[in-house]
Amino acid sequence: MTPWISQLLAEWAIVGHQISWVHTPSEIPKGDFCFMLSCGEIVKPTILRRNSHNLVVHASKLPKGKGWSPLSWQVLEGAKEIPVTLFEAAENVDSGLIYLQNKIELSGDELVDELREKQATVTNDLCEKFIDRYPKILEDAQKQSGNPSFYPKRTAVDSMLNPQKSIAEQFNLLRIADNQHYPAYFDWMGKRYLLKIEKESAKQS
Repeated sequence: MTPWISQLLAEWAIVGHQISWVHTPSEIPKGDFCFMLSCGEIVKPTILRRNSHNLVVHASKLPKGKGWSPLSWQVLEGAKEIPVTLFEAAENVDSGLIYLQNKIELSGDELVDELREKQATVTNDLCEKFIDRYPKILEDAQKQSGNPSFYPKRTAVDSMLNPQKSIAEQFNLLRIADNQHYPAYFDWMGKRYLLKIEKESAKQS
């Protein structure tokens, strides 16, 4: 999210907002709003109390799809649309009031960098809308309703391919693989092989 957070903060700075950008919860200062974007830690209630509002953007239609890497899991499920929710952080993870929702539309051929860009674009849009509509947007807050579901944290083993299956059967797994940090791989004849993917058009450019 770093390139897109930089863009978001630059736009807010232009209109006169005072901004701090930190990378660990302990560094969060007191203020009006704290946007927790791409935050992989559970933030303690004592830290949440430093700001009037603590906002999280999560790529699912809460309360469905709580937990880790919801966009990746839904791509694996074959989703063509990924709901994105901006909500208030609460003591219980992914359980706060919902303020705004949007969606990411997928064509089915996006690789991980394109997926990240689409997610970041919708994320920034929701954050900007919240600030633009504040405080009236608080009147639109809705409690989460329905049966919750949870996605587990993804690990290296989740990028493992089955050499007995076709590329077509495993294309969605290839789409979400990060060639540098967690590439797709398969084991064959006692050896491990990494399989990296990129679009030809991106390579030529």
